[in-house]
Amino acid sequence: MLTGLELPPALEAERVITAVLADLRSGDHRGVVVDSPPGAGKSTLVVRAAVELAEAGEPLIIVAQTNEQVDDLIDRVARKAPELRIGRLSATDYRPSARVEGHARVAAKVADLGGPAVIIGTAAKWATVTEGCWPWAIVDEAYQMRSDALLRVAGRFERALFVGDPGQLDPFSTVDTARWTGLTWDPMQSAVAVLLRHNPDLPVHRLPVSWRLPASAAPVVARAFYPFTGFRAGTGPDDRALTLTAAGPGDALDAAVESAAASGWGLYELPERHTLRTDGEAAEACAALAVRLLERGAVAVSEQAPQGAPVTADRIAIGAAHRDQAAAIRARLGAAAGVTVDTANRLQGREYDVTIVLHPLSGRRDATAFHLESGRLCVLASRHRHACIVVARDGIAELLDAHPSTEPVHLDVPVKFPDGWEANQSMIAYLKEHGLRP
Repeated sequence: MLTGLELPPALEAERVITAVLADLRSGDHRGVVVDSPPGAGKSTLVVRAAVELAEAGEPLIIVAQTNEQVDDLIDRVARKAPELRIGRLSATDYRPSARVEGHARVAAKVADLGGPAVIIGTAAKWATVTEGCWPWAIVDEAYQMRSDALLRVAGRFERALFVGDPGQLDPFSTVDTARWTGLTWDPMQSAVAVLLRHNPDLPVHRLPVSWRLPASAAPVVARAFYPFTGFRAGTGPDDRALTLTAAGPGDALDAAVESAAASGWGLYELPERHTLRTDGEAAEACAALAVRLLERGAVAVSEQAPQGAPVTADRIAIGAAHRDQAAAIRARLGAAAGVTVDTANRLQGREYDVTIVLHPLSGRRDATAFHLESGRLCVLASRHRHACIVVARDGIAELLDAHPSTEPVHLDVPVKFPDGWEANQSMIAYLKEHGLRP
């Protein structure tokens, strides 16, 4: 039910997108920034803007962050506008995936692409291009892009649209970056952060609706990770349902699965204990929950499948903070081997019906900056369309109280919101309402 002046989600989202496209067409700004919560239609906006610019006779480039994102965008643009000529800028050893074959011409050099209306490539590949300039660029997942990567490609375009999610993982590096901390051009800042520090007058739009997260998750995720902007779900409480068609043995695994099906959230809480990072008991619980979901015959009813669609193994994901944790879970899957198991970094941008999350702070003696990073938990807690089950050892709230943030405060470093400590407290407090001890 709508209250007061609240608009229907589709209309509210369309108003923002219309304003974004109007800013692009006006030519009044050299850049336009669009902040997006999880599942708000970032790729849809990128494709729509690309097609409109190309059909108006404006050649453009699209800069993505990974080859997977590039292939996905090519597929989406080709489906939206089959008549558009698309170029795929790639390494010499790249082999076109099924999504690219027949849709784009592939080459390692711009000159070999034949002058298409849209050229799509990764930021790393665009950094090798030393000639040519296009009227427009669209930078997808711009908050994942380091500022030095933007600097290397900025000479290739005159105006740009930057689209990304400010609440998820920041760019990372495997080398020590302390020497640059506090500098306005710190390469470890995101491309958008540096762009706005040097161009504070650029328009910033915010997509207001998540089409992925259900009504049970959108307010929880928004409160924890987007405290100043917020967003709402594009569907109502009655638009989606997760039902279990087979009976179970009635143990703690069943209770967690049933809680998630009924409320959208579940907390499978193990006894408090300090453990190795690859906690075998927690890894076993994550795998067992995935198996139990399949055994119980979960069916997802949604606006995409009003009659219900079975939650198969490929529609379930298990997320963890570290690769060795993911490997330990994967080794225990058995009959559920088709379930995706990966780290938050690699799950970013992906979507599933049900997710199972090994909490980054589970079983730890301390709360380091890595494990407290709000973006990591945000990614893990925002991949699902129906339900999320968090596996964690008891004592996380007490761990957070005992280890407040002790990171040094640097001059001229913008304060990042949300604070990881507060975001974790917000999530664990909510999850405790749905906690279930085995």
